[in-house]
This record gives sequence, C-alpha cells and structure tokens, in this order.
Amino acid sequence: MITDAALCWLQQILGHDPADKDNYHRALTHGSTGKPDYQRLEFLGDRVLGLTIAEMLYARYPDEAEGRLSHRLNSLVSGATCAEIARNIGLPTHIILGKQARDDGAQNSDNVLGDIMEALIGALFLERGFADARAFVIAHWSPHIEAATKAPKHPKSALQEWCAAHNRKTPEYAVTKKEGPPHAMRFEVTVTVKGYDPVCATANSKQAAETAAAEFFLEQYS
Repeated sequence: MITDAALCWLQQILGHDPADKDNYHRALTHGSTGKPDYQRLEFLGDRVLGLTIAEMLYARYPDEAEGRLSHRLNSLVSGATCAEIARNIGLPTHIILGKQARDDGAQNSDNVLGDIMEALIGALFLERGFADARAFVIAHWSPHIEAATKAPKHPKSALQEWCAAHNRKTPEYAVTKKEGPPHAMRFEVTVTVKGYDPVCATANSKQAAETAAAEFFLEQYS
C-alpha cells in the first residue's frame, strides 16, 4: 500500500491524482524488500525515455550527425542523469528498501535512483499513455538538453582517450560477477588500467556496467 506521503508527492510531480496506485507503489519498491519491484516498469520506462529524448535531440540539433546525437542520448539517459533528476524531484525519500539495502546506502545510489526514475516513467505510461509520459520527460529533461552546448563523449571513449593521453594501454573490461535470475541478471564489470587500482560497477547489462565502470574510473582519476 502506497503511503500518504508518497501519494502526495506523486500528485505534486505528476500534476494529477494517480489512478493506478499499485503500479506507482511497485515503481518505488526495491528488490531487497522481497516484494514485487520496479524492474519490469524500469524496462518499459527506459524505452519511453529513450524515444522521447531521441525525438527531442532530433528537433533540437537538426544539423548534427547520428554519432553526435547518439553521444548526447547516451549521456541524457544515463543512470547519472536519471539519478540527478530523481534527486531534484525528491525521489530518494520515497524509495521502499529492505533493511540491508537501506543500511548499504541504496537510497543514495545512482544506479537505484536512475532505475526507479525510469520505473516511474513506465508507471505513468501505463496509466496515462505515451503523451503524458512524454510530457513528463520533456519537463524534467529539457534543462539538461538546453545546457548541453556540445555532445559529450561516451564514457568508454573518453576513458580510451584519457589512457592514450597518459601513455597507458587500452583499458581492459572483465565481468567479475553475475547474479540474479535470468530475467533480472546483474553484471559486475571491473575496468583495469595499468598503474591504477581497478574500478568496479554493476548494472542490468554487461554494456551498461562497462559504461558505468569507465565513468567511475574517470571520476576517480581524471
């Protein structure tokens, strides 16, 4: 059952009284609770977000090539950007966590916040359709698009360039852990650059984990 505080918050950020409260409750629920969680809604919301951002970029940058648009898209749908927007709208307070995840600081994790942000978009899409979900994304992502004066590099490309500039060999990525059921597998990837401590990241796909590991490495060492 969704709390009164979470319901009031949803009314504020969505601009209406949610009709399908169960889906929004699920969107806010982490797997550590042992209850139905956000992952299926995240899958859906990720697609809605990606399509909307792609449409926005196509209109905003009519002369840019596909490669540069893809770099912008990757940055805008990244876990870090989704987590930043989640914090801006007050999401962390309303995440439903199991004790261990709460003790581990999952409430402030970019991965968790980003995933739940996408799950909320998925829940909104199911309740009100694409037009309302699209409007929500436009409202909260537009400032980030307008602030992007040049296309950012993908973290893996940026790390490779950083290694070249510092006379280091190409970074090596390795899957160091896989866990979870087949439909919700989590991958831990470790990136190694000679002369530096390895950096790990976890995500729902190998590619996303590699991207996050590269991003964390650059945050730590660049």
